[in-house]
Amino acid sequence: MARYRGPRLKKCRAVGTVLPGLTTKATLDRPFPPGQHGTARRSKPSDFKIRLIEKQKARFHYGVLEKQFQRYVKKASNQKGPSGLNLINLLESRLDNLVWRMGLSRTIPQARQLIVHRHIMVNGTRVDRPSFHVKAGDEIAVRERSVKKALILQNIEYSATQTRPSWLEFDPAKAVGKLIAAPDRLDVPF
Repeated sequence: MARYRGPRLKKCRAVGTVLPGLTTKATLDRPFPPGQHGTARRSKPSDFKIRLIEKQKARFHYGVLEKQFQRYVKKASNQKGPSGLNLINLLESRLDNLVWRMGLSRTIPQARQLIVHRHIMVNGTRVDRPSFHVKAGDEIAVRERSVKKALILQNIEYSATQTRPSWLEFDPAKAVGKLIAAPDRLDVPF
């Protein structure tokens, strides 16, 4: 299972914004890139650098490495419709992202761990792949034995205060959620 294991705030500082799926920090203490020359005066970024930073934001937020991200871009461009919207739909309908969006975890890496440890079920079947593609109408639930775990109870309690996207419904009492429709581009948190 390939994933980034290094310092998360360093990645947030490199792209210049807090990525809510990557960390629970509210703001950056030092809003400049890391390193010896991070505070030095910078010239105007080129068009390439602007696009690269936006791509890196998406990669770091969803926890996807470069090769897998390239596959998502290729798949999105082969689908009908605008490829940017298709890419967002593919990334937002990943199981680890939906578990995070429902509030069952504080970050996407924590959601990945819940999925890999087999605490999450999709349509009554245990799924242990964080990259599992969830379709509209699929039901995502926490296993009955796992609902009693302290971490999951704490996250469900915390999720009551969080706002959820309109295309996702979640019942905290049963720890069951459902993907109603395809994700909307306006709900991307960065």
